[in-house]
Amino acid sequence: MRVLFVGINPSPGTYTRGVPFSNNKTFWYLLNKAGLINEEFSDLRDDVKLRLIYNTKFNPVYKFGLINIINRPTPNVSLLVKGEENTGRRKISKIIKKYKPRVVCFIGKITYEKYSHEKKFDFGWQNDIYDSKSFVMHFPLHGKASVRIMDLKLITK
Repeated sequence: MRVLFVGINPSPGTYTRGVPFSNNKTFWYLLNKAGLINEEFSDLRDDVKLRLIYNTKFNPVYKFGLINIINRPTPNVSLLVKGEENTGRRKISKIIKKYKPRVVCFIGKITYEKYSHEKKFDFGWQNDIYDSKSFVMHFPLHGKASVRIMDLKLITK
């Protein structure tokens, strides 16, 4: 595995579709613009084609994984309950240890806080987790796309 992307939890729309970040497809557009995937934007916009890309290419072709710390859908993270992340943290640690992704990329600061229980850190490279480098990227839906594209390019160098 090249990169294991770690999200906080799915939105209700994404959860229903069964494809991460499919409610607002910005994450997929950023992956494409950063050169991490090579897909037609029209295919990324189409739910059926995006599901096919996710199921047949995301891991086997691009060598990426994606898991959420909490698998319960909420409209926003403020509805998560303190401690709800503990089961997911253990699961993700086991996955990292077993599959040894080159990079574990936490999608947003809240995600990394929930995983590490650290409060003081910056975006960018963090301490390694087992044999994997770890990186905290800016959340895809807020701010300039160029910052997020640069984050994604950094993790695959």
